[in-house]
Amino acid sequence: MVEEIINQIITAVVEGEPEQVVELTQKAIAAGLEPMTIIDQGLIPGMDIVGAKFSSGEYFLPNLIISANGMQEAMKLLEPELRARQQERKSAGKVVIGTVHGDIHEIGKSLVATMLSANGFQVYDLGVDVPVNAFIAKIRETGANLLGLSALLTTTMVVQREIITELKKAGLREQVKVMVGGAPVTRSWAEQIGADGYAEDAIGAVAVARQLASAS
Repeated sequence: MVEEIINQIITAVVEGEPEQVVELTQKAIAAGLEPMTIIDQGLIPGMDIVGAKFSSGEYFLPNLIISANGMQEAMKLLEPELRARQQERKSAGKVVIGTVHGDIHEIGKSLVATMLSANGFQVYDLGVDVPVNAFIAKIRETGANLLGLSALLTTTMVVQREIITELKKAGLREQVKVMVGGAPVTRSWAEQIGADGYAEDAIGAVAVARQLASAS
């Protein structure tokens, strides 16, 4: 019974059936499955398969978004269950993320935030067109060890560098690893501005975040 429900959850995540993912999660809770079992054996393995299919070119961005949304909705059911049991998911790290000032592109940034959350990171998504000082303030408030900066315009890429400069001035640069991304952003740009990590897509961002978090 347990194995059957878990396998059904994995299949629903992989096949991009968000409503079914939610229904099966409800069914699993009603059957008495531990929330962490549902997450660790069902939702995360499902998203890992989706990520692998995306990386290989079998799946495309819409597939990734639909599956991630299904997982996010399932997590909304599971978080209260975890709290009721006085359990917590072991946090992989705390991430402040946002699209930089002057830029209102959201899809890529939101997908990265969702994927990081799905992979056990505590994510503070500040949205789009985020002022430099808002990133600094949120890092101070949360004690985050990772910062994700998205820029989708060549004109806003420079704000990524400005934020890194301000982190140094605020004495926070040693505390936080900085990841940058966005359509015009390259690995060489990341190195040029002194960022710690760069990823081309949401799957890559999770891998980089894991690497940086383990090193911090």
